[in-house]
Amino acid sequence: MNQQGVRWTAEQVLALAPDDASRRAGSKLGTAGPWSGGGSDGSGGVWGLCKGSGSRPYQTVVDTTGPAYRCSCPARKFPCKHALGLLLLWAADGDALSGSEVPDWAEQWLAGRRARAAGKQAAEAGGGSPAKSADPEAARRRAEQRAARITSGAEELEQRLADLLRGGLAAADRSGYGLWEETAARMVDAQAPGLAGRVRELGAIPGSGPGWPVRLLEECALTHLLDRAWLDVERLPEPLAATVRTRVGLTAPADGPPVRDHWSVLAQYDTSDGRLTTRRVWLYGRNSGRTALLLSFGAAGRAPALALPVGVAIDAETVPYAGAAQLRAELGEQFSLPVPDPGPPPGGSVTDAAAAYGTALCDDPWLDAWPVTLTGVIPVPSQDGTWQLADADGAAALPVAPSPLARPGLWRLAALSGGRPVTVFGECGHRGFTPLTAWSADAPETVPLT
Repeated sequence: MNQQGVRWTAEQVLALAPDDASRRAGSKLGTAGPWSGGGSDGSGGVWGLCKGSGSRPYQTVVDTTGPAYRCSCPARKFPCKHALGLLLLWAADGDALSGSEVPDWAEQWLAGRRARAAGKQAAEAGGGSPAKSADPEAARRRAEQRAARITSGAEELEQRLADLLRGGLAAADRSGYGLWEETAARMVDAQAPGLAGRVRELGAIPGSGPGWPVRLLEECALTHLLDRAWLDVERLPEPLAATVRTRVGLTAPADGPPVRDHWSVLAQYDTSDGRLTTRRVWLYGRNSGRTALLLSFGAAGRAPALALPVGVAIDAETVPYAGAAQLRAELGEQFSLPVPDPGPPPGGSVTDAAAAYGTALCDDPWLDAWPVTLTGVIPVPSQDGTWQLADADGAAALPVAPSPLARPGLWRLAALSGGRPVTVFGECGHRGFTPLTAWSADAPETVPLT
């Protein structure tokens, strides 16, 4: 702990890296050797000059309250290797970055960020005013036109699914992926990106290995259910109707009542479909008991802007989006610097986790997974190369989902456990359990598994 509230660990810093290459390059710059003119203040600012290949050092500054980054290097990754190296140096030896006055280039950037944050807070306190007046009638017409296009796309997709079942699922692999991609493109034209994404997933199933006809039938049924829900959306209860609109691809602002809490940052990980990188950040409210999901997006080749170190807690507001589950939220105002996370959230058994996912499916049938915390579980390998998370008493077990099996995080979990019970946070879904974070009874540190 220091004047800035909390000293991050190296693992928390490296969890912010946009990719493995940045993580390796940043680690090499985490010593005092390449740095000069470094310093930090009591408000979350950290800065330094990093020697590069040119004659002028790179000017790097980080606002740890965001966190946010600025560097004069030409890299288009955020944070770049210099920002990661600076944070690693700060995390390892805060004395190496203390006592220096803020240089002009760092002060201007930090002051600008803080001024914008103060202006935003003042505008929100005063009720704010939109930058330009909206035409409600024009907005209504645009919404009706888009809804009509989505309806047309949903009807076309229904016909495509009927043709597929009429011809037999066993023949689905003979038509190739091209027909699916053409159907997905037509859903994009219908302004239904959610339906387009589901169609692309359907097209990939015939090449996914043994048992694909069963998986294809399951996903076709869920897609048909979403089609029918959209076509009858006006007759659905509002929470479910909001979920259906989101699933087909209609966006809506985060307009729920703000929830101020001390939010623990439980996990952060990225997924990519080749077109878009999606970053998921899981939070747990210590006072409210709510779980919140923050989403941030980056175009192909660029990391999403939002990044929070796993293992800290922030005093902040979150604003939930509409929907049946109301998991997704937007991060609002932060009221203080991050502090160390007090430990894992309350959890339950394997049976409790499966029941929680089943309950969530009643509200959102298209839900792939649900956030849960397992307490007192042991990672157990199987002879076929798969893993399970079993209750310590052997009463029940959850299979680990296929995607984590090839990642080093699973071995990190096994090493942390050593055959003893641990606490694990992750996502419980129909493909199994995806472990994201773990805690051992012997050590209070949060251990990221992604």
